[in-house]
Amino acid sequence: MRYLPKSPSDRQQMLAEIGVATIDDLFTSIPAEYRLTRDLDIPRQHGESEIIERFRGYAEANANGYASFLGAGVYKHYKPVVIDSLIQRGEFLTSYTPYQPEIAQGTLQAMFEFQTMICELTGMEIANASMYEGSTGAAEAIMMAVRVTGRNAAVIARTVHPEYREVIRTYATHQEIPLSEVAYASNGRVDMAALAAAITNDTACVLIQSPNFFGTIEDVAAVAELAHSKGALLIVSIAEAISLGIVKPPKEADIVSLEAQSFGVALSFGGPYCGVLACKEKFLRQMPGRLIGETKDVNGKRGFVLTLSTREQHIRREKATSNICTNQALVALMTTIFLTVYGKQGMQELAEHNLAKADYLRSVLAENGTILFDGAPRFHEFVLDVPEGAAEMNEQLLEKKIIGGLTLHEWYPELGPGASLWCATEMTKRKDMDAAAAVLAELGQAQLVGQ
Repeated sequence: MRYLPKSPSDRQQMLAEIGVATIDDLFTSIPAEYRLTRDLDIPRQHGESEIIERFRGYAEANANGYASFLGAGVYKHYKPVVIDSLIQRGEFLTSYTPYQPEIAQGTLQAMFEFQTMICELTGMEIANASMYEGSTGAAEAIMMAVRVTGRNAAVIARTVHPEYREVIRTYATHQEIPLSEVAYASNGRVDMAALAAAITNDTACVLIQSPNFFGTIEDVAAVAELAHSKGALLIVSIAEAISLGIVKPPKEADIVSLEAQSFGVALSFGGPYCGVLACKEKFLRQMPGRLIGETKDVNGKRGFVLTLSTREQHIRREKATSNICTNQALVALMTTIFLTVYGKQGMQELAEHNLAKADYLRSVLAENGTILFDGAPRFHEFVLDVPEGAAEMNEQLLEKKIIGGLTLHEWYPELGPGASLWCATEMTKRKDMDAAAAVLAELGQAQLVGQ
């Protein structure tokens, strides 16, 4: 009865009110051949302690104790313990949408502070609270640019995360937004000549990512000048939010789409994460999602309200700016607590720590491999090319309980089979970096002997 609070008599009364005799009668509309008429094939009569023990056994089958150099849009950063302590308070954990401001001031203020911090980080004038995650945020930004400009096409740099581009294509197909992709130059940045040729009178926006998928920091100011000269908006997607602790915010952009997972949100097998959309104030009316505003109550005290919510739940569907984005208030609260704990100085020091770790990793791996796109500034990721092939390298690393860089051949076959994307954060240990470098050195020696 702990997990099934309704007694048999309660359930029978409910069925009688509905007008059926048994629970099975509720499913008669489903053809009989598709209904399960037997018990599930699972063990029965286990006590709670036995169930917990069983799942602990399942957990032990997972790979534990591995060093990892994966990044590519999802990053392992330290999560201050205070985050879980605060978000599990009932006032936050059980709340949903703050429709009634008189009883939701805590949630509304947290969302307002979140928006304020995002504006300070990105250099934008307004921010929403919030989006599903970074990739859908980028797609929403493109649709927003189409509404703002009245144009119907978008140009995307090929240095944008390939999975972000897949999500954008899914959105754009059904919105009938033509997309064109622009190649990258030898330094790993978007090719400016190709970009200039790709922008037409139908182009609503240009989308770049910075730091981009290769870890390289794009020249946002130059791209903005080019896009604006042709009447298009600039959208900057940021997959690694920690970079804003040291990288100049993209103030030249019109819209910024941010994945805030790095700000205290656990990896969690891919989500839920925290997407953000920020922009210039003049585009306010075309922004999807919710916007929290500050006001005063009848007594003149500071208060907070749901100022703008252009979702179909609140307004007519044909007027809604987005029918899918939602309020990730609990995950946004994690981000707010993280930024409060670190502060401006802490964020800068954290970013510098990441930069230093990546620089050391790059230097030790470069002894037995080639660093691609080495002609532009980068944050904490880089592309390594090894003659042995990235797949073989990663197999050797796994034997040492090391998860190497992400192989890039699937998305960028022109880089060859040896290219992989490596990442180092403040959580990366020097001994693990040295161990990975030692495996590469052994591979290099083995290849020389083979030749």
